[in-house]
Amino acid sequence: LKERHVNMISFSACIGFGLFLNTGKVIYLAGPGMALVAVTLGCSMMWSVIGCLGEMTALFPVPGPLFEFPGRFIDAAVGYATGWMTWSAWIVILAAEIQAVAQLWRFRFDPEYLKSVGYPDEQLGWSTENYSPAVWVFLFLILVLLVNLLPVRQYGQLEYIFGVIKLTFISFLIVFNVVLSAMQRVHHSNHFWTWNAPWGFSSKGMVVHPTSSDPTSPDAMVMGDAGHFLSLWTAICTCVFSFVGFECLAETPENKDLEQYETIKIATKKLSIRISILYILGTFVGGLNVPYDDPNLINIQINAVRAGQNSVFVLAAVRNRLRVFPSVFNGFFIFAATTSGINALYTSSRLLHALASIPEAWPLWFQNHRRRLERVTDAGVPLGTICVSWCFGLMAFLAIKPFPSVILGRMTNNAVISELICYTMICLSYTQFYHKIKTAAGDHTLENRGSFNRDDKQYPYRTHGQLFRAWYGFFFCSLLIIFNNWRAFVPPFSSPDFIASYIGVLVFLAIIAAYHVRSDGWNPLKWRRNASMQIHRPPPKVVVPGRRRGHLEFPNPKMPVWQEENAKALVAFIWGWLK
Repeated sequence: LKERHVNMISFSACIGFGLFLNTGKVIYLAGPGMALVAVTLGCSMMWSVIGCLGEMTALFPVPGPLFEFPGRFIDAAVGYATGWMTWSAWIVILAAEIQAVAQLWRFRFDPEYLKSVGYPDEQLGWSTENYSPAVWVFLFLILVLLVNLLPVRQYGQLEYIFGVIKLTFISFLIVFNVVLSAMQRVHHSNHFWTWNAPWGFSSKGMVVHPTSSDPTSPDAMVMGDAGHFLSLWTAICTCVFSFVGFECLAETPENKDLEQYETIKIATKKLSIRISILYILGTFVGGLNVPYDDPNLINIQINAVRAGQNSVFVLAAVRNRLRVFPSVFNGFFIFAATTSGINALYTSSRLLHALASIPEAWPLWFQNHRRRLERVTDAGVPLGTICVSWCFGLMAFLAIKPFPSVILGRMTNNAVISELICYTMICLSYTQFYHKIKTAAGDHTLENRGSFNRDDKQYPYRTHGQLFRAWYGFFFCSLLIIFNNWRAFVPPFSSPDFIASYIGVLVFLAIIAAYHVRSDGWNPLKWRRNASMQIHRPPPKVVVPGRRRGHLEFPNPKMPVWQEENAKALVAFIWGWLK
């Protein structure tokens, strides 16, 4: 894969149903003006994390950087736990994208709503709304699997085409909404009518439990400054799911230019700019034509994701009494969710393949199966990890449950928490990385200490104020993890929502504890910090082959005692079995 393939794979991962369906939810929660603030803050989180990941990957081009860096700079157990949490997030995203596809086929507007906005037709929808969701889940799961079985280069070309189509369509969508606002097909007082009374820059308050009989009543809302803050915070938590996937630029093992730091440098900048501009402009133009109290936006429960009739972009076309466009938009949303599902299977399979290359990340009894997962076909396709990850995509058959939109919302919440844990660990890893290379740059016993100097011209990639951005990303992601679903604590208590939002934190801590118990015993006081890299000892060697100058290779660290014991036990087991 070339740089353009990797860039578009990462871009395509960020453009799924999150942008097209969640934008309306963000506007409903916060209002058109505060929605822009929420999306901008979400972009700042992405900007901080991707800067940390980009700089570390440019200096140390290693496979599996999402869990390799926490393992090197924080603790080996933390690295393994981060890897498993990230993989679990992507298999949930795969199921969520396929389930969203099944939801999008149920495209139908309420006739009373069409009459209230003056739509020229009495009916607007697809005849597929009565089909079983299991049909669409089955068909699109097969499609996702077949695309991922293609040779890597062909897959990269397809992803590039998908990314270009998405980029073109989103640009058209932004221009389309600007033109609608300028034409004033339905006359309003001014072009910013949704920002003025009786609506406004922000919503009136925060609806804590929108499933109540009258969610717009003052008794069901938190009003005033507290309501505005809670609305903004909930909107930020909602839009974070849309940004998930930007880390794919460092998680592509088939990137043949990975060791050329220009690849990571260019991809990081391109992706940050593209995602930020498109999401901010998309949110802005979406709020120009649809008020935040539109009935189809109110119907979007906070913990639910529904079909195309709840998209702010489809509603803009309907409220301006345009035919054809609503169906075309909904069809493209299906395409976007499908391609994001394809991308989710690719990312999850590569993460699992990277984990399979680390024996210590697996229990002893699973080592034979782990070695099978390492295998790839002649075309470079890790068939085993693709099939294993795809099997977890069968969770998408939850779409046949009575309330699939609520289940989909809970799945996305769970995936967001797992990804936020990964982002938190990446930012914390960078803080350790920064101080270690600073120490190494001042160590006069190293011949190549200049390679660690961030002020040196040959340093691969750096950004200004990155240490501050790392701490900012760490605390921001930590707060998002803790208060992501604060509504679960407000009576009436919702056990399913609480479990979906916070079970990931407990699983992460349990995995870390399990690794330490295996290596250090049950007493937590005797657990050791097993960081697998010390920057200035042993001395690294600088690789200077042409444009790769400044890259560093480290010899394998000495095998820890517990790993050596496990290896001996494994050898003894194999020898006994052979005898």
